[in-house]
Order: sequence, then structure tokens, then C-alpha cells
Amino acid sequence: MRQKGLFTRFAGNTQSQFKGSNYLYPMSKSKSAFFCNNCGYESAKWAGKCPACNEWNTFTEELIDKGKEATTDWEGYHNNQNGNQAISLNDVNSLSEKRIDSSDVELNRVLGGGIVLGSIILVAGEPGIGKSTLFLQQGLMMKDQTVLYISGEESIQQIKMRADRLQLKNENFYLLTETHTAQIFKAIKKLKPTVVIVDSIQTLESNLIDATAGSVSQIKQTAAEFQRFAKETGTPVFLIGHITKEGTIAGPKILEHMVDTVLQFEGDRHYAYRMLRTLKNRFGGTSELGIYEMTGEGMKVVNNPSAFLIAQRNESLSGSTIAASMEGMRPLLIEVQALVTQSVYGTPQRTVTGFDLRRLQLLLAVLEKRGGFAFGMKDVFVNIAGGLKIEDPSLDLAIILSLLSSYEDVPLPQGICFAGEVGLNGEIRAVNRIQQRIAEAEKLGFEKIYISEFNKKGIEPKKYGIEIIAIERVDEAYRLFF
Repeated sequence: MRQKGLFTRFAGNTQSQFKGSNYLYPMSKSKSAFFCNNCGYESAKWAGKCPACNEWNTFTEELIDKGKEATTDWEGYHNNQNGNQAISLNDVNSLSEKRIDSSDVELNRVLGGGIVLGSIILVAGEPGIGKSTLFLQQGLMMKDQTVLYISGEESIQQIKMRADRLQLKNENFYLLTETHTAQIFKAIKKLKPTVVIVDSIQTLESNLIDATAGSVSQIKQTAAEFQRFAKETGTPVFLIGHITKEGTIAGPKILEHMVDTVLQFEGDRHYAYRMLRTLKNRFGGTSELGIYEMTGEGMKVVNNPSAFLIAQRNESLSGSTIAASMEGMRPLLIEVQALVTQSVYGTPQRTVTGFDLRRLQLLLAVLEKRGGFAFGMKDVFVNIAGGLKIEDPSLDLAIILSLLSSYEDVPLPQGICFAGEVGLNGEIRAVNRIQQRIAEAEKLGFEKIYISEFNKKGIEPKKYGIEIIAIERVDEAYRLFF
């Protein structure tokens, strides 16, 4: 009876009588979750094997909520004109994106024509490849913009030394060495920059998340804060990021989904060439490529990359051909090298640099099946000169001829190039944008270009000062040269 009466007495009390009581209204607790360090998969409990990427022992516990309400210091910096109300699609005015000229033709190319206002751009690359140098140079070149360069990795003196080496000056360029987003947004609210560069996103941390900088939850939180800032203020933001040892962008996969554009800055550190490649772009194409040459005075734009890539070619040696490829809208003439030797081990080697290994194995299978060449007991090495990584299938014909040239140890004639995809039946298939490839070969002084028979239908050979030769099969190409 006493328990029943006690229960009745508690049940009869109103909510106001117990307001503030820890018994009925406990204080907000911190929330934590487990994240995979490899792919960013989130789990409520620890697991030995990640169900997303199948990696073992990659889960770590991170605090994701302190019980605070998320607040930022830049709210009210600009008024949000879009609102949060539903609107009919027919009532939306079609407007072209407003873009900022970056004063760099290569960066404008990969971004689709310039920097879109309010866009958030993620740039990733290997350490020491030149990401910081490139975007410090970009910020100094935009003299008509107020640029804020936020560095969490280097001191102001280090950045000043690099800027002196670049020999560029900009009175509207400002530096901030800070890693806490609350302090960063206070500085942004005071300065009101028109372009923000963050180096790097892995060094930032938010006071709303109790986790170390670079953790999955911190990367998600800080990127979300900059995404909201970019969209509500119309300020473009560049986020420089790291990559993992596998070559993927470090952090959760959602980071690539949150941003508008993903750029990959790549290149062989043993070569001077660097490539800025578009992996994702909501405001342009996704296959563009910008080429730079790394010098002591920064990144220099390569206006005619084809001439640089084939400048050191020795045409008197076997196994070397020139391929007319395309990277986005840009034609590139590159040198393809192949070496075929007798295997001294039980299993023949297949080594590739700058080309897909599985594609090479397919081409070797075509040569064995359709041409009768015994590559099964040969070591095969293929190299794309200049440190480039090319995925264009139009390299197939050039690689086939390089392999046959090294196999027969007979050099190919001078002044010729190739553009054609090879099918499983040994046929030479058509490739896209053949007119640009032919024009590039003609501009560089080549005498002949070999293409697919199917590409010749829409071409007027009299318009070009280069001889256009169409072939149908791999065995036909072999008879022409060997």
C-alpha cells in the first residue's frame, strides 16, 4: 500500500514540480560512435571487420555529440536569399553560374570555366606533390579578389618564404594560421573574403565534436560547416586534403559527396610535370586535365604539352610509338614505350607504368589469339613516357604496334602516330573526337596518322595537311610495318 500511495503521489505531480530534476530530466549525455578509419563507415558498436570495405581492426570510437546546440560565428554575415520554403520548379529562374576568373587557364579549364560563387572544391594529392604551392600561387594571382589562406600545417614564416620564392605579390591576400573553426569563422566574419583556401581539411577541428583533428567525425563536421558557409554566403572555398596509401582521398567517402568539385593533383615526383585532374564537377565536365611544370618559381602552365612529352624520343629504337590521345577536351600526343624479352622465370612478368595492367593483358591475349604471337613466354614492360597516367582506350593501337615493334626488334618509320581502340576480335574500333587528334598531329609536324576505318567516314582528308590512313584489323597493321 505504501508503494502504491507513493506511486500515486508521484503520478499526480505536474511536470513543473519536477522541472530541473535529474530523476525525470537527466542532463544531456555525450554520444559516441565507431568509425572505420579506412572508408568512414559508421557503426553503433565495435566490429572486428568493416562490413563496407572488409578491412580488419579499423574501427575507432569517437565522440560525435557533446549535447550542445551547433552554433557558428558567421551567421548573419550574408542573408540567406533562398529560404527554406518549397517552391515549384517552374517558378525558379534559369540563371547561369557566376564565376570568378582565377587568372590560370589550366585551373579555369578543370573547373569548367572559372570558380563558381558559393562552390566548395576539394583538392587532394600526395604529400610533397605541390598542392600548397599551387594554391598559394593561385591566391596570389587573384589580385582583384580578397583571398584568405588558412593554414593548419605551416607557420606564417614558412608561407612567406614560399611566397617570396614565387615572386608574386597581392595586397588583398591574407594569411591565418588556425585550426579551430570557431576562431576561423570569427576571422572570416571580420575580413569578409571573397575566396577562402583551407590547407588542409584534415588539420581542422570543431568544438562541437570531442575528437582529434583528422578523425572521421571531425572531417565530416568541419567540412559541413564550410559547406554551409559557402552556400549561405556565396563564397567559394577550396579544401586541400590528404590521400591514403592506397591513393584514395583520406577521410569518409561522404566528404566527396558533400563538395561540388573534386580535383586530384598528381604526378611522378621524379618528373617535373604535374596534372590537375577533375574527378567530380557539378558545374562542368569530369574528364578535364590541367598540366603544370614544377619549377623553382612555382607551377608554370604548360601551353603545348604534346611537344614536351615527345621531345626526348629516339625514333631509331624499336618499341616506341606515338599515340594521339584525348584528356577531356584536350588532345595529347604521348610516347608509348614497350619492351618484350624472353622470360627467364617460370611466370612471365607484366609490368606497366601509366597504363591499366588488365588492359595490357587483354591486348596480349588478342595478339596471341588473333595474330599467333607467342607472348605467353615473354616478359612485357609498357611505359607511358613523362609520368602520365592515361585511361583513353585510343592508346590500344599504339601499344599493339609498340609490342610488335619490340617483339620483332624493328623500329617503326618516323613521323607517324596512331589513334584506335582494339576489340577482342582484333578489329580496330573508332574513337571519339578524331578531328582534334588529327589536327594536333598535323600541328606538331607528323606526316601520317593511322586510324580506324570506321572513323574515316566523317572526315575530309583534303582539309588536313597530314596523310590519314585507315586500317580495319590488327593483322593488317602488322603487314603494313613488318
